Amino acid sequence: MLTIFARCRVHYDGRAKSELGSGDRVIIIKPDGAFLIHQSKKREPVNWQPPGSFVTVGERDGVIILRSVRRKPKETLEVELEEVYLVSLFKAEDYEELALTGSEAEMAEMIFGNPELIEPGFKPLFREKQIGHGIVDILGRDRDGNLVVLELKRRKADLHAVSQLKRYVEALSREHGNVRGILVAPSLTSGAKKLLEKEGLEFRKVQPPKREKLGKGRQKTLF
Repeated sequence: MLTIFARCRVHYDGRAKSELGSGDRVIIIKPDGAFLIHQSKKREPVNWQPPGSFVTVGERDGVIILRSVRRKPKETLEVELEEVYLVSLFKAEDYEELALTGSEAEMAEMIFGNPELIEPGFKPLFREKQIGHGIVDILGRDRDGNLVVLELKRRKADLHAVSQLKRYVEALSREHGNVRGILVAPSLTSGAKKLLEKEGLEFRKVQPPKREKLGKGRQKTLF
């Protein structure tokens, strides 16, 4: 992975055209051909080329030119390096794929493994149960045999989550009589709490599971 801190100009020609005047920027070139140019503000790169682009380096009128070409669609990004402050080349070893933790699916798995998180005697029966008005995250029964709908949210639940739960409970009540609805989330907005109480629905505070971080660093560091 090549990282360059430099004062540069940027020219793009492809589906549109753009010019970026002289300024201090960070240029990142990845082994897969991804080419990113960052300014000192904002999160997104100001110019970029996707993986699969072909990167070359050359010289024009005494100025070093970095050139990235994307074939389909045809796009060209040229960077004129006016002054280079720092160049670093790092052989990165990273074979992992992103695994989302703390998702609603993992919350459901956690509840199936430990139903007491909801209440004593709760028995989960179905996960992602399709009903006429949508998909119920978890459908189960309480210790008295009543049907229970769980609506899971991995973050603070809002009015929309309550409305969703209400819709599922009303749909199932027409067929099964008494149906309880429980919103499961780490926290609630004040509006969601008021609407839950008004509609006779319930809330259980449950934090999504977190995966422990494993450190396997093999790179040598300065400190």
